[in-house]
Amino acid sequence: MASGAGSFRSEVLSLGAVAVVIALGVAHFDKVKPFLSAQLAEHLPQAATAAKAQESKDAAAPARTSGVVELRAGENGHYHTEAEINGRGIEVMVDTGASTVALTYRDAEQAGIFLSDSDFTHKVSTANGIARVAPVMLDKVSIGEITVRNVQGVVAEDGKLATTLLGMSFLRRLERFEMRGDTLLLQE
Repeated sequence: MASGAGSFRSEVLSLGAVAVVIALGVAHFDKVKPFLSAQLAEHLPQAATAAKAQESKDAAAPARTSGVVELRAGENGHYHTEAEINGRGIEVMVDTGASTVALTYRDAEQAGIFLSDSDFTHKVSTANGIARVAPVMLDKVSIGEITVRNVQGVVAEDGKLATTLLGMSFLRRLERFEMRGDTLLLQE
C-alpha cells in the first residue's frame, strides 16, 4: 500500500506542476504565444499556416501598430526629409546633436510663425558662430505617419541657419529612434 500512496502523491504533484504551467501560460499568453507558435510550426504544418494567418491579421489591425519611418542617409551622411510643421511642408535635417527643433527664419514664416526683432531673446552657439534665436512652441510636427504635438523649438535670426534641424525636442518624444548603417529608424 505504501507504493500505491507514493505513486498517488507523484501523480498529484505532476498534475499540480502542469496546473501551474497552464496558469502561468494563460496569465502571460501574449509573451508565450510567439514561442508556442514557433514550436507548433516545427511539428504541425497546419499550425504554421494558422499562426501566419493570425500574424497577418494582427499586422492589419491599425489600433495595435505604431507609426514607423525609415530615412536613408544622403551622400553627405545626413538624414534629410520633408516634415510638416504646423501643417506646412518643410525640408529638414534630422540632427541628434541639436537639442531642439531649430527653424530657419524663412521656414518659420512658411510654417506661419512671424516674429519681431524683440522675440530673439536667447543666444546659441552654431557651426556658423553665435546666433540669436526666438523660442517657440510648435503645434504639430509630423514625418510620415509620426506626429508629435506641442514641440519646443527655436527660430534662428534671418540668414544664421542654412537648414531647419529636427532635433531632440522632437526625437526624445518618440518611442525610439535608432541608426542602422545608413538608415535612421523613427518609431512613434
